[in-house]
Amino acid sequence: MRGKFITLEGVEGVGKSTNLATIEKVLQSLNIDYIKSREPGGSSIAERIRALLLDPEAEPMSELAELLLVFAARAEHLEKVIRPSLENGVWVLCDRFTDATFAYQGGGRGLSTAIIDQLQALVRGDLRPDLTVIRDLDPAIGLERARERGALDRFEKEEQLFFNRVREAYLAIAAAEPKRCMVIDASKPLEQVGHDLVAALNERIESLNAEKGDE
Repeated sequence: MRGKFITLEGVEGVGKSTNLATIEKVLQSLNIDYIKSREPGGSSIAERIRALLLDPEAEPMSELAELLLVFAARAEHLEKVIRPSLENGVWVLCDRFTDATFAYQGGGRGLSTAIIDQLQALVRGDLRPDLTVIRDLDPAIGLERARERGALDRFEKEEQLFFNRVREAYLAIAAAEPKRCMVIDASKPLEQVGHDLVAALNERIESLNAEKGDE
């Protein structure tokens, strides 16, 4: 049976490491065989592209070049990690996927969603996440948290208006695909966020396990 594909999304400062650890504990408690990955990145070549995309000292990059690099990294990640794992019955837990491209390059940068759709069809094909957790947070709070962590990457240095558009794009995706996406309020105290996430995940994962693989 094909493994399930779970992705995590959200603006900066939503508590990525903590949320990932919480989901891992849920999967482990259910004895689910899984791997953890991330985008951009997740494979050798994709990680090198990630370093270029996030480098705060890199020379200015055109928006189209950024978009193409994101999809180049994704093509490698899918080929080398995601597809083989799913085909072997292993679940994949991934920090960001195509929704991030629609949110950051589409919403944030204002690039054409038609172009993103074309690239998505070419690179991703019919593969899509079985479940997407969108951690929602006021960008002003998220950016403050990011700054408190230390040095900022190339995206974290963007203005708040950029992240306002990213957040709007994420919420639009969630509204359009409520069966796949669940929104978690990341502004609550960390313990409450964890509790909400576990409760929602247990319910959704039970449904995923009940589905037949196409598999």
